[in-house]
Amino acid sequence: MEINLGKLPFDVDFHPSDQLITAGLITGDLLLYRYSTDSPAQRLLEVTAHGQSCRTVRFINEGRAIVTGSPDCSILATDVETGSAIARLENSHGAAVNRIISLTESTIASGDDDGCIKVWDTRQQSCCNSFDAQEEYISDMTFASDSMKLLGTSGDGTLSVYNLRSNKVQTRSEFSEDELLSVVIMKNGRKVICGTQTGTLLLYSWGYFKDCSDRFVDLSPNSVDALLKLDEDRLIVGTENGLISLVGILPNRIIQPIAEHSEYPVERLAFSHDRKFLGSISHDQTLKIWDLDDLLQGPRNTIKSSSAVADSDSDEMDVDSLEKSSRGTKRKIANQVQNENSSNSFFADL
Repeated sequence: MEINLGKLPFDVDFHPSDQLITAGLITGDLLLYRYSTDSPAQRLLEVTAHGQSCRTVRFINEGRAIVTGSPDCSILATDVETGSAIARLENSHGAAVNRIISLTESTIASGDDDGCIKVWDTRQQSCCNSFDAQEEYISDMTFASDSMKLLGTSGDGTLSVYNLRSNKVQTRSEFSEDELLSVVIMKNGRKVICGTQTGTLLLYSWGYFKDCSDRFVDLSPNSVDALLKLDEDRLIVGTENGLISLVGILPNRIIQPIAEHSEYPVERLAFSHDRKFLGSISHDQTLKIWDLDDLLQGPRNTIKSSSAVADSDSDEMDVDSLEKSSRGTKRKIANQVQNENSSNSFFADL
């Protein structure tokens, strides 16, 4: 299924329990669609959420609202039923809001272009944690709910781990050779996988975040902008050449390309609530919804392989000292396109 969005999309998210999907556009518009297998997608909402681009979108409050972030530094909560603004925080960050993820039923995390991550309590309507460990834009985040650890990747080439129980930066990795763009946790919490600008996947062992334990280079030189964990052993990867691939981890291998979105980079990937569908967006201004069973039913032949380096895992995380280093970095396409197209309380009442 293809949905022509009309403008460049930056992010996509599925409803947590219904057949709804939302996308944020470069125009600042927020779109909401109902999809089904036997009829065209139906647009339910088109809302001008921000004066600048809508870089990140997430369903919150069990799908009753959509939260969005923008380079205008605002965060907006929009009612799914009516499209009306529930609340807006005009100065949520000191720089452009680049990523938002849901943590728990009542908390979300947002990351900005200056490397700051904030955690928001949506019920108390306040910022409960703020971290400034990274020096460039926050490209992606993921959450380990069992240990209450928030992981963030950055354009400065580092992976940071934030302890939400103690409200401290647990550790930060050494600087890698290029920007880290995406992150997932796999192998039952023992491995953290990061996608990079050069297409290398960096594998970190939990508790040993100072340096990666393994590198998988077979996706190079295409940058890995999007990662989704299919199961504990397999990833779905979106790359700069427009391909969506199934990748095995330990042993590291490209199992098979499973789809081609377009000739443009795959910007984001998302699973439907029942994991029957995969959503992808790219610079071709289309949102594509794929039947995951159809994608995965092909022969599981290994295209390439890479030997894994054996390492020792630990159940406890080490506490590394933070490093400060000045490092030139290349901004993501979101910043480039945005230029061409042109805090303490949260969800304050309008």
